[in-house]
Amino acid sequence: MTHDEFNAFCASLPAATHVVQWGGSDVWKVGGKVFAIASHGAGTTPRVTFKVSRIAYEILSEQPGLRPAPYLASRGLSWIQQHAVPGLDDGDLRDYLRESHRIVAAGLTRRLRRDLGLDGDPS
Repeated sequence: MTHDEFNAFCASLPAATHVVQWGGSDVWKVGGKVFAIASHGAGTTPRVTFKVSRIAYEILSEQPGLRPAPYLASRGLSWIQQHAVPGLDDGDLRDYLRESHRIVAAGLTRRLRRDLGLDGDPS
């Protein structure tokens, strides 16, 4: 997945917002909470960091091209970084980004989820 494809995909997720911070990284948030980060590496493939479940963290952290996310994982958080090939194929990466968005959105207050249109309940 190219950097532009990463940004386009994250932009397509509900209530996603984008900022550039932390040394020029593209940071994607939902409700003000980070769900994905892409930084430019020396190559054409960005380093992509995303939140995962505890089970996915245990599985992915051992896969080639993936690692516990620097800084975040060292603080006991379940974040993975794709940093090299082979990593995940584009379809799997999109699935994990979508799930990261869902996990982070689920942690928002009910009111904020409703205000952002993330809960199906219109009342």
